[in-house]
Amino acid sequence: MSIKNNLNNITRTIPENVTLIAVSKTQPAASVLEAYQAGQRAFGENKIQEMVEKFDILPKDIEWHMIGHLQSNKVKYMAHFVHLIHGVDSFKTLQEINKQALKHNRSINCLLEIKIASEATKFGLSFAEAEELLKSEELKSLKNINIAGLMGMASFTDGQEIIRGEFKSLKYFFDSLQKYKSFNVNPAILSMGMSGDYEIAIEEGSTMIRVGSAIFGLRNYN
Repeated sequence: MSIKNNLNNITRTIPENVTLIAVSKTQPAASVLEAYQAGQRAFGENKIQEMVEKFDILPKDIEWHMIGHLQSNKVKYMAHFVHLIHGVDSFKTLQEINKQALKHNRSINCLLEIKIASEATKFGLSFAEAEELLKSEELKSLKNINIAGLMGMASFTDGQEIIRGEFKSLKYFFDSLQKYKSFNVNPAILSMGMSGDYEIAIEEGSTMIRVGSAIFGLRNYN
């Protein structure tokens, strides 16, 4: 099935309030362009260098989302164009994003990554760490970032009730964040759900899903 047909099949089944991020990591620019020509505008990458290369040669109305674990020393390469950074898991990283955004006279939208999965290899803040960050005085000093919501990845398991429970816990925490709302905290996005579990994520309140293989097919890691 073509990329266009895959996109149509997914967009037909998701609610209007859910944003689809086409995960284009490791995909050639030609495949991104094919999805773009089918109407897709938001794409997710997990390596900054690859995202920068695609930004340089593809249409400029594409929204680029950084969805991978973020190395602070590479923020500068995407600070002038990145639309949303999904995986922020430390105050230090927020400081660097703020510093680089200031250089370009813009505010960069960020999602705090929360660790909801059981795997030790997953990144993210605990609920308690995220609360400490959100109520800290230091956060108020960052004028060029906007915490737009949360992101989380469920456990890699066939147990749907485990996945559902993890998403449910993140939605419950997300709903509690309105008390922290301020000039740079505006929680409106809940990014959870990928190719294998986005339907469960939507049922549990996700407003943004990250889908790769269901659109582009299996990735080429060569």
